[in-house]
Amino acid sequence: MITEFVITPGEQPKRLDVFLVNRERDMSRSGIQRLIELGRIRLNDQVVKPSQKIKPGDRITMDVPKPEPLSIKGEAIPLEVLFEDDSLLVLNKPPGIVVHPAPGNWTGTLVNALLHHFQTSGGTISTIGGKERPGLVHRLDKETSGIMVVTKTDSAHRALAAQFKLHTIVRVYEAIVWGVPKKGRGLIELAIGRDTKDRKKFSARTTSPKQSATEYVVARRYGKVAAHVLLYPRTGRTHQLRVHLTSIGHPILGDHTYGGRRVCTVEETTIPRVMLHARTLGFVHPISGVMEEFTSSVPTDMALVMSELERHSPPGEKRSQKGNEPFTMSRAHVDR
Repeated sequence: MITEFVITPGEQPKRLDVFLVNRERDMSRSGIQRLIELGRIRLNDQVVKPSQKIKPGDRITMDVPKPEPLSIKGEAIPLEVLFEDDSLLVLNKPPGIVVHPAPGNWTGTLVNALLHHFQTSGGTISTIGGKERPGLVHRLDKETSGIMVVTKTDSAHRALAAQFKLHTIVRVYEAIVWGVPKKGRGLIELAIGRDTKDRKKFSARTTSPKQSATEYVVARRYGKVAAHVLLYPRTGRTHQLRVHLTSIGHPILGDHTYGGRRVCTVEETTIPRVMLHARTLGFVHPISGVMEEFTSSVPTDMALVMSELERHSPPGEKRSQKGNEPFTMSRAHVDR
């Protein structure tokens, strides 16, 4: 498919490949460089080098074929299944695994694991998400751990997708953040969208802002260096929790993308990943009509970081009171 766009006024001069890697979030810089060298990406209808500088008014034409594997194959990757029946499967996703195949990640994903699980158990999986996202009505980022639901039939998929759209899915997240919020609980309201300068990030600096809101409760203070917070997202924007916490000056530990290098080491403790865990997921079962709720404890790596922070905390540090419920007592929370 051929796409064409013009560099907008105010864009700073930079290399063509650098500009495009920030704009095209699913493409690597090396991949973009190869396409430029093959003449599939042109500047003002001319074949140029990746180092060519762009300027406002330049027209970029891209002829990028969508890379697709011949098939998505099942792989014997262990799954922690919490619940399964004929309609759906609930699992506890470990950190470090990509949810669905995409360019650069055609294997080793959660979908590969699910396909193997259903192939060996004789079960089915919903086809609404297509061959790359079968059964998926929501997802978690690669480094985020926690509860996910996967649909096995198209009717279950439609029913759960409707609940996500209506914001009736109950979700509670746990995070360890840099510094300590001044208020023990609060509501963050910030319209966000894809960042105008860095296409791989989301922020309030966007041409397509979408309203988003997150409730938070401070559950534990680790001196002044960090805090354990519970998060209750009211909306489900991409990277919402990460962006919202950064907006109040408390990025999630380990989140180099939004917090920089400063949040990757605390009190001489190296943070192995983004310290975010989807603790609770609740929904109405599409067949029985019964409200189901599933909860999982933080994984080992996150527990170890919390233990190290506890060890460095001042004696007598107290937990926040009534820290287990959102201050509105709302039940309408959705993904991320």
